[in-house]
Amino acid sequence: MPGLIDAHVHLSVSREGNPYARRMTNTLFDTAYQTLPGYQAMLRAGFTTVRNVGDNTQVILALQRAVKKGLVEGPRMFVSGMPIRPTGGHYDSRNGIDPQLEHPSWDDEVADGADQVALRVRTLHREGVNLIKIQPSGGVTSDHDDPQQTLMTDEEISAAISTAHALGMKVAAHGHGTDAIERAARLGVDSIEHGTYIDDAGIAVMREKGTYLVPTLLVADQFLRRVREKPETVTPSVAAKVQQVAPLTNESAARAYKAGVKLAFGTDTSDGDNAKQFALLVAVGISPSDAILAATRNAADLLGRSQDVGTIQRGRYADIIAVPGDPLADISVMEEVDFVMKAGTVIVSTGVR
Repeated sequence: MPGLIDAHVHLSVSREGNPYARRMTNTLFDTAYQTLPGYQAMLRAGFTTVRNVGDNTQVILALQRAVKKGLVEGPRMFVSGMPIRPTGGHYDSRNGIDPQLEHPSWDDEVADGADQVALRVRTLHREGVNLIKIQPSGGVTSDHDDPQQTLMTDEEISAAISTAHALGMKVAAHGHGTDAIERAARLGVDSIEHGTYIDDAGIAVMREKGTYLVPTLLVADQFLRRVREKPETVTPSVAAKVQQVAPLTNESAARAYKAGVKLAFGTDTSDGDNAKQFALLVAVGISPSDAILAATRNAADLLGRSQDVGTIQRGRYADIIAVPGDPLADISVMEEVDFVMKAGTVIVSTGVR
């Protein structure tokens, strides 16, 4: 079948240990090196293309260039760089720390008001990103924000979308809350990431606009297990949010699918276990064939690269994988990829990794 596409990864974002300690001790060099193991494991698991929707801009662009030059083996990347977020929003690096502490890169993370947002989009485009990520709602795996709150104004969301589209870039919106999902979709965003609290109104707008939903079931499952098995590794605030949100992630994916919202495959992980999400999608009622299409044809369409990836056809990149069984009969074989070809080069063959 075609090489797989994960449309929601964070290659350099570590979720292990104390997030405040990481923020104070990790350099950009540490960040760069920690991307490699999971990144290379994803390729060997059959993911020949990924859409990176939130990492340090310079680190991830350097990795993208290294892959293009053949210096590093890994999936083809489409990158957003640092997400655009409001002051105090989801993963603002200043959240929860001494306000006198500073880091030069932290000023690149936030934008308030339509003019600042538009300038940030243009700056990211100048630096070489392929798409834009905005964060109009709060998040789950970060302290100090509520996933149900809308944190960007319509003017800010519109500025990001109109500026990015004028520059030929698509826009992904981190959206958990009902209001943020509906607003972002109505204003023309290309995809909603997560979609936890989606309701009928949001579904209707997404169907009308042709907005993709990228449901991230795997990261929700992983964090729920972590909260239950290693509660000391997450803060009480995050643990409470995970326990509430994780079950809703499954429900929202099933609800949107049944209503005819377009789905693209995205895990919000970067550890090489990305294919485990196929079984999670099927478990909530998504057919095996549609789960596979979400990670091939649909994800390619979301990227705007259907002419290159997502199908096996003359003129497409030679991204081809094989599994040792029929995934329509047993979706779990998607976790046992034993042949991977990327752009005509064999990466994995006959189960030898």
